[in-house]
Amino acid sequence: MIAAPTHGSAATGPLEIWLDRDEALLRLRLDRPKANLIDSSMIASLTQGFAAYAEPGPVRAALLDAEGPHFSFGASVEEHLPAQCAEMLSGLHQLLRIMLEWPRPILVAVRGQCLGGGLELALAGSLIFASRDAQFGQPEIKLGLFAPAASCLLPPRIGQGPAEDLLFSGRSIDATEAKALGLVQSVADDPESAALAYFDQHLADKSAASLAWAVEAARGGYGPEVERRIDQVERLYLNHLMQTRDANEGLTAFLAKRAPKWEHR
Repeated sequence: MIAAPTHGSAATGPLEIWLDRDEALLRLRLDRPKANLIDSSMIASLTQGFAAYAEPGPVRAALLDAEGPHFSFGASVEEHLPAQCAEMLSGLHQLLRIMLEWPRPILVAVRGQCLGGGLELALAGSLIFASRDAQFGQPEIKLGLFAPAASCLLPPRIGQGPAEDLLFSGRSIDATEAKALGLVQSVADDPESAALAYFDQHLADKSAASLAWAVEAARGGYGPEVERRIDQVERLYLNHLMQTRDANEGLTAFLAKRAPKWEHR
């Protein structure tokens, strides 16, 4: 098991991990503000963190949040380029599989921007608690791409129509709209405090063993189907989308800070 640093100590990597509530709550905090990019190092740290506490024990839940004003601007655009894309997607999707199979509820507290790979990360959790200024979106289509994991995770969460709206338009929605769609559990001034209050009221007094089986029961059909779809969509992304001229143009234009010039091929 990885060491759990005392809360408040300086984080040595992109993620701070500690145990809270008499070791009943695993805390994971993205710690590279303000963007908190979901890059290879962040993915590796999150994977290690969840895997280290997946075995039976007193932990009843996890709370994932972020340092700074924003949860995450999304995945690293540089790592979407052809040379690194396959490795990046494989790592991210493996992390999401671990979260989908993690045998406890995963609470997610979101402030500010929660975009792209950041929203995919949140979607792999159980319940999302949002600040009033939170913004959720999958802007990949604006770069000539699509969001592989969100294409699988959003429809079961909010319905096919609303999911297609967000995936095809690339628009962001605020916390109020996210709550109305069922994406968000609650909206509060302090989403971390709201998530902690939920844990204290609803989870702290439960059996960790019983919660594990409850998670298995609730996600027993949902998780495996999403994982199967992620495998399919990852192949679609790498073998088809990334072979198009416009997908590569969108990435190049973003890095060059210019508008893309689509040729529709």
